[in-house]
Amino acid sequence: MTGYQIFWPLLAHVALVYGLYALLGLRRAKMVRAGGIAKSDYRENRSEPAESLVVKNCLANQFELPVLFHVCCILLYITDADNIVTVGLAWAFVVLRYAHAAVHVTSNELRYRSPLFAAGYAVLAAMWIWLAVWMAIG
Repeated sequence: MTGYQIFWPLLAHVALVYGLYALLGLRRAKMVRAGGIAKSDYRENRSEPAESLVVKNCLANQFELPVLFHVCCILLYITDADNIVTVGLAWAFVVLRYAHAAVHVTSNELRYRSPLFAAGYAVLAAMWIWLAVWMAIG
């Protein structure tokens, strides 16, 4: 590649994480204002209302598989293994994470969420396989 194209999908994922933090704060504030929970109840998070719990869980999910994504992108760049295909795969992974997050914080329907997760899993696997092949033949 000619520059830092592999890092744009990383930044897009970071934007998703920040957006989810904002959504979590808004939903929690709404629940406190509505009297559904006391502000102090969030200290230990033992009784998170469902409306904000789905966002909290979605946010936690952004620090699981996506951590491997960030590492892979950095390694692709360092090893000069990034190319138009890997950048495309990186964007596909991020788009799938956005779609997965959208389902997670709205309907939370597993019949939609699971295939989106599986697709992202497969895309990321392809990125890691390409990295391994690149290093093996390079």
